[in-house]
Amino acid sequence: QVQLVESGGGLVQAGGSLRVSCAASGRTFRFMGWFRQAPGKGNEFVAAVSSGGSSYYADSVKGRFTISRDNAKNTVSLQMNSLKPEDTAVYYCAAAMSITIAPSRRSQYDYWGQGTQVTVSS
Repeated sequence: QVQLVESGGGLVQAGGSLRVSCAASGRTFRFMGWFRQAPGKGNEFVAAVSSGGSSYYADSVKGRFTISRDNAKNTVSLQMNSLKPEDTAVYYCAAAMSITIAPSRRSQYDYWGQGTQVTVSS
């Protein structure tokens, strides 16, 4: 049975840092990534990383967020620096067995975590 379990997140002031992590069990994945959903908004791509180490970022987080992956532990993490109030959202871990279109497409992912709240106060 495949499970994605997120950890981390919380409350931080603007300009601060947080780290969210996700542990996968049950199988390995070609791609792992993070999406987020703010109140009243749609699900938004944040970042993704392939098993080979190629990373992809949304323009809104480039230069501030860093995605990393440990294939041996089957985990993926997102280090978030210089956080802004607009980064406030529930962050979801996602995993894909393969990507045929683009890592930013929500429909490409096969499994999802339960989500973890990140709140950035101004």
